[in-house]
This record gives sequence, structure tokens and C-alpha cells, in this order.
Amino acid sequence: MKRRRILPATALALALAATPVWAQVKWDLAAAYPASNFHTENMAQLASEVDKATGGQLKITVHANAALFKAPEIKRAVQGGQVQMGEVLLGNFQNEWQIFGIDSLPFLADSYEAAKKLYAAQKPFLEKKLAEQGMLLLYSVAWPPQGIGTKKTLRSAADLRGVKWRTYSPATARLAQLLGAQPVTVQAAELSQALATGVVEATMSSSATGMDNKIYEHLKYYYDTRAWLPKNAVLVNKKAFDALDKPLQQALLKAGTDADARGWSTSTQVNTDTTAKLKAHGMKIVEPPAALRADLARAGESMLKEWIATTGPEGQALIDAYRR
Repeated sequence: MKRRRILPATALALALAATPVWAQVKWDLAAAYPASNFHTENMAQLASEVDKATGGQLKITVHANAALFKAPEIKRAVQGGQVQMGEVLLGNFQNEWQIFGIDSLPFLADSYEAAKKLYAAQKPFLEKKLAEQGMLLLYSVAWPPQGIGTKKTLRSAADLRGVKWRTYSPATARLAQLLGAQPVTVQAAELSQALATGVVEATMSSSATGMDNKIYEHLKYYYDTRAWLPKNAVLVNKKAFDALDKPLQQALLKAGTDADARGWSTSTQVNTDTTAKLKAHGMKIVEPPAALRADLARAGESMLKEWIATTGPEGQALIDAYRR
């Protein structure tokens, strides 16, 4: 006859005490920028706050510098459930849905105040679209304003003709075409290598991306055009979110709200700091000449007309909401 093993009462109590009363949930967050970038640091702080608020029940690991997926692949990975969270540059997906790229239209919103107003107008459209795609918008933060890094001086757009211009989104590619430059698509994680090997000779980027990629090692001038403030957005797979217990959902949403406010505040300071650092490393920080600014403004007007023509009533409604 087979004997049943009986644990002493003390051993059973110890075994039960060692068994967690909850199952820890582990999430991955795919990010495209270096760990030292302020967007990535903001996500790392969010992960820390969620960990603390949930008593370790929800653990979020941030994978920086495109370690999990390249920048253009992250949205699809979140949407398809390959990863629970991801950070994307919204303008990268303008060809999929034009509203994603409204914050990359030159001189539509060229200050932090204007960029926040544009985001407020865009947000309901974003949330609706992302919900249709099975995602949740956790928060979104603007990059510092975009400027032009070059090897040579610029008097007008004529000086950009034929120059290999780094682009990272449909809007930057279209701007290059309108200015007569040669568009070359290079994501942030590959910019330094592209400059070192001569794949690109100029770049439209923020001072923060410039410092991340040490553009001062290859470029001499940074034209502070303040052309637009593109936004990164942190997205969450809706099925993964819905599977969380209510307290974990609330903790994540609260951390997202805090990250949004913190990120916008940090971005303004980063703009000041990184512009100063580019200068300290030998780059000349230049106010755009009137002719160059006029050429950029004309290109921006053309792009806005094209954008409205493509988006139709939806795009016009967004522009109207922004300009009220």
C-alpha cells in the first residue's frame, strides 16, 4: 500500500509562508534612444515609480537604444503584443495616418507653448486611433525644437541643394525635397555612424539628439531654426493593460500622468543645456539668416497645404481646434 507523505505542521506553515500571495507581472518597454537620453531616463523613472507603487507586483524593464526593436518597428511590436510597451516618435508613422505627423510640420508650432496647445488638440484624435489599433496612449513628450546641423554655412535653402540630408520621418524627407537636399533616412541610433562614414552631411534634429550622437565631431554649425517640436509617445498594448488588476492599472496611469508633466518640464531644460554643450564642444550656434528662415517658412506652408489636402475634414478639424 502506497503511503501518503504528511508534512509536519511547522514545515507546512513555512511552505505556505514562502509562497507569494500574488503573481508578479513583468513587462518590457522597447525604446529607441540611448539610456542617457532624457526620454529614456523619464521612462526609467516611470518604471521605478510603478515598481514602488505596486509593491513590486508590476515590473517594467526599459530596453534602450533600439535593443529590442528598431525605431520604426516598435509601434507594430506593441500593437501585435510582441512587447507590452513601447516608445515611438509619432511623426515616423505619418504615412500610415497623417494625424500622427502634425507636430512635424515646419513652423506650425515652434515653441513649447504652441507645441502643448497642438498636443491638446491632437490628443483626442490620437487616443481614438490608437484604441482602434488595440493600444493605449500612456503619455507623450516633445523633443526640444529642431535645428539644422551642417558642415558649411547656410545663407538660404540654395546652400542645401544636393547635400545628403539625414531624415527620420516622412515630414523631414518631404522638407528635404522641397529645399533641394538629398534625403537619406537614418534613425537616431545610427546617426553617429552615418556622419562618420559620410552617409549624411547634414541633419535636422534637436540639440538633445545632437549631443546623444556627438554631431560636433563631424559638423561645425547648428542653425537654431526652432522649426517644430516632434513628440515621442509611450504606448501600451490594450490587452496587456486590461489583463492587469485594477490597482496596477491605476498605478501605471498615475505614473504616466507624472511622466508626461515631468517630461515636458525636462525637455525645456534639456534644450538649454544641450545647446550650450554643443557650443562648448566647438559648434557654432547660429540664428538662421532671414533668407533661410523665409525659405523654410515657404516649405512649411507648402507642407501644411499638402497635409490638409491629404487628411481632408479630419485634418482641418484638428487645425481649427489648434488655432482657436
